[in-house]
Amino acid sequence: MAAAAERTDELVREYLLFRGFTGALKQLDAEIKADREKGFRVDKIVEQLQQFVQSYDLAALRDYWNYLDRRLFSRLEDVYRPTVNKLKTSLFRYYLVYTVQTNRNDKAQEFFLKQASELQNQVEWKDWFVLPFLPAPDSNPAFATYFSRQWADTFIVSLHNFLSVLFQCMPVPVILNFDAECQRSALVQEENDILRQKLFALQAETYRMKKEELQQQQEEESVVHHKLPAYVSNMDRLGDCELDMTRSQRSTAHSLQSRGGFLSSLLSQSKKGPSRPALTTGVSPTQAGGILLGKKEPSNHQSTKGKEVATGCKDAKSHFTGLTANEPSSVPQRQRRLQDHGKERKELLSKVTSQGQSVEKKTETGATEAELSPDLHIEQLETLTKASAFSTEAGGVRQEQPFIVLSQEEYGEHHSSIMHCRVDCSGRRVASLDVDGVIKVWSFNPMMQTKASSISKSPLLSLEWATKRDRLLLLGSGVGTVRLYDTEAKKNLCEINIDEDMPRILSLACSPSGASFVCSAAAPSLVTQLDLAAPDTGGRGMNQVPGKLLLWDTKTMKQQLQFSLEPEPIATNCTAFNHNGNLLVTGAADGIIRLFDMQQHECALSWTAHDGEVYSVEFSYDENTVYSIGEDGKFIQWNIHKSGSKVSEYALPMDATGPFVLSGYSGYKQVQVPRGKLFAFDSEGNYMLTCSSTGGIIYKLNSDEKILESCLSLGGHRAPVVTVDWCTAMDCGTCLTASMDGKIKLTTLLAQKP
Repeated sequence: MAAAAERTDELVREYLLFRGFTGALKQLDAEIKADREKGFRVDKIVEQLQQFVQSYDLAALRDYWNYLDRRLFSRLEDVYRPTVNKLKTSLFRYYLVYTVQTNRNDKAQEFFLKQASELQNQVEWKDWFVLPFLPAPDSNPAFATYFSRQWADTFIVSLHNFLSVLFQCMPVPVILNFDAECQRSALVQEENDILRQKLFALQAETYRMKKEELQQQQEEESVVHHKLPAYVSNMDRLGDCELDMTRSQRSTAHSLQSRGGFLSSLLSQSKKGPSRPALTTGVSPTQAGGILLGKKEPSNHQSTKGKEVATGCKDAKSHFTGLTANEPSSVPQRQRRLQDHGKERKELLSKVTSQGQSVEKKTETGATEAELSPDLHIEQLETLTKASAFSTEAGGVRQEQPFIVLSQEEYGEHHSSIMHCRVDCSGRRVASLDVDGVIKVWSFNPMMQTKASSISKSPLLSLEWATKRDRLLLLGSGVGTVRLYDTEAKKNLCEINIDEDMPRILSLACSPSGASFVCSAAAPSLVTQLDLAAPDTGGRGMNQVPGKLLLWDTKTMKQQLQFSLEPEPIATNCTAFNHNGNLLVTGAADGIIRLFDMQQHECALSWTAHDGEVYSVEFSYDENTVYSIGEDGKFIQWNIHKSGSKVSEYALPMDATGPFVLSGYSGYKQVQVPRGKLFAFDSEGNYMLTCSSTGGIIYKLNSDEKILESCLSLGGHRAPVVTVDWCTAMDCGTCLTASMDGKIKLTTLLAQKP
């Protein structure tokens, strides 16, 4: 902060000089010169205190400390007051020790004369009044520690650290964030430059590759292509025996062409221009060779007898047999493969023979059409092969993700498991609560910054933002009280007692109008942590204790009424209002969901929803249904117009519903029952965010599938996520996932509209 303050002073001085406010500039310089806070420089403040001690100026020392107390220390929470008092006591003892060490007993006696009225009733000063009269106080066991150099250094370092942390955490005006914003803008600009360079490099590489492909195509088009026989195009896959066999096939083909056989009349001459490459997919090399034979000769002869074709096949087969007999080292697999090729060639030639005989009966036009049939057949095969490959690729490619992850940041100010993490109505601030009773209020736009921090002496169980005055927080404790906390003033406005017999405030919900809030109070829990250590024992709904559901006025902080819970009063775990506050839905420990009419203040519908407790419940986007998660691990959608009518039901993994377990070394196990929100919706209610063991998972809703479709895993956590929230107030959706190790991940998403 010291650097930011100095930089801001220079900017203000430059501005006043530019505007010609010389009087204000002189006054500013005088004020800065007499600044008792030393520009928030801790080393200067500590140095000033030491200077007063070394000059024996007790009055100035007291006055300066009282100034720091009024200006800085008085704004701290009450929990830090003992620390301030200890530092003040140590400072005065440091002064006394210095006077004795420098043989100024008169100053020590003067100190006690002036401070006697203030210190005589303090227990920590009872033994110090004898200090000026001891001959050797540095050897006295009661004071020897304070005369050591180690104690003096420890005190100076402690004072320095306390002031440093104080200046670091204290709220500052917007103008002092100027430096931080400049640095952040510079970092963003640097990242943009790097990404722009990468983009230019990729564009250049793409342009180069396209240019090379175009040149290659032009070179290929400039070369005259000839259709090669199959034995040439497949020569790299043939052995010596196959080469001999293909030579015999070539001789047989030439003899058939010289006799004017039917094969040359059936297979037309190749069309002008470059021909298609040899077909290898779906057709064997020998078959391809049979199709391509005789295409270079014009079809001037009549069809050949089937005997000649069969003779050619027999000659080829006998030649192949002779080769294999002369080579005893040939592989049996190669023999079988060549025999298969021979059989396929036989079948192909026999089919062509039958086609040729039928062609002889047709007219010349029919013969022309028959000559084109082999080429058309090859084109059809190629088309089918390409279509099949395309369908295979299309089947393997996943659909486009509905969200793009823009960034993921971590808030790590908590040091124990999170219970609640909620965004306020404006989407500007987040309130988080851990199991140690530490409340943090922090912002994340444009930068992550802690706005307020508080520690509760009593355990806290519930948290809720007020709707109209979004600076207020409702905090429910485990001792039967509800507090109204002002996050800007950083103090409790009021604290009300609910019921001593039902000390656990399990849930708080503020109406959208802000005029009232609902409070759920319950009797002490029957389930201990030891019972939770074995969550798979099958005993569900074992924590059914009595409870109350109360309506309180936010302005007067007085109870308005108590709701009737049928069939018996039961602990209510979760509550939620609809958009206008006319309906309230609750989930209780007996597994029953109750829908209350807030105009008549009575229960309109109720039904048994889960086998065990209801952990979390919310209205859907259109508010015609409600969603719930229960102890039985089910996520169910209910129609509120028909009591107990299920719209859909899905089974969720255990790490999404709880109890949540964090295991460690030597059999250590921490178990936490669900307290906060277990699921949250996006702005249109089409997607849902839930907990998992490694981070949040987004599922797609309103699908016909019997299982939830997982769209995106946010990840980033090393401990189980216990509560989530989805802020839709900003342009980009922000997902909050809080885990048992005290870490909160803030993931910014951009929705891809179809």
